[in-house]
Amino acid sequence: MSSLDIVIVNWNSGPYLRECLISILEAETSCLNNVFVVDNNSDDESLTGLPPSDIIKIKRKNSNLGFAKGCNYGAFFSSSDFILFLNPDTKLCRNTLQRSLDFMNTNEDIGILGIQLLNDNSEITKSCSRFCSLSRTAFHSLGITKFFPALGMPMEEWDHKESKEVDQVIGAYFFTRNDLFKKLKGFDERFFVFYEEMDFAFRAKQLGWKSYFNSDLKGYHTGGGTTDSIKATRLFYSLKSRIQYSFKNFNKLKSFTFIRSFKIFFICI
Repeated sequence: MSSLDIVIVNWNSGPYLRECLISILEAETSCLNNVFVVDNNSDDESLTGLPPSDIIKIKRKNSNLGFAKGCNYGAFFSSSDFILFLNPDTKLCRNTLQRSLDFMNTNEDIGILGIQLLNDNSEITKSCSRFCSLSRTAFHSLGITKFFPALGMPMEEWDHKESKEVDQVIGAYFFTRNDLFKKLKGFDERFFVFYEEMDFAFRAKQLGWKSYFNSDLKGYHTGGGTTDSIKATRLFYSLKSRIQYSFKNFNKLKSFTFIRSFKIFFICI
């Protein structure tokens, strides 16, 4: 029987973390071994009042490791067949975990699984993305994607109501095989936050693994719950990670052209 560990990176998530953990403990699965909560030096009360359980293991850090490094730190303790990287501002439906395991066990060519996520109004969020490219960034910077969203990275033209293979599923529910995670040496820790899951999915695809979005499996995701109070910082890290991604995966000429597209973007705004 396959086993599962969950890794949650927490930073000042307030009451979200408690609600997330309750939904995990109420889920139907006998294969869940551990829930590793990596706390990135939170200064709120998000670690108080958590539901008591032997499977919940709190790993406190004395500094903010960022998302990628925090995930890798939590995954270090995992010995299960699968790892689910889960945001603290998510809540799972009762059968989500077990059905995710069953799906991955019967689809051995899929390395990464994502699910349909609903917002606080129970509306489907458009969470999947295409891989970053120079043309897609340029189209976004020039405002072309407002009229032709299929030319951009976010798959906003798709309603996310059917299941299919995609380039990248959102990191809020990032279900992967532990052996694949170890083979890729985890997330690239040069990404403090953002683009680490796209980079991981891109490297997995280069090895022949698929990322798959399963609309039959559902959960809830508030989105931006832990970073809404630092929107300027969030934008900074998003842009920084996009530039880091370009220099890692594009040639130098494309990378410098990529950066120029950001200058056009800021001039336009």
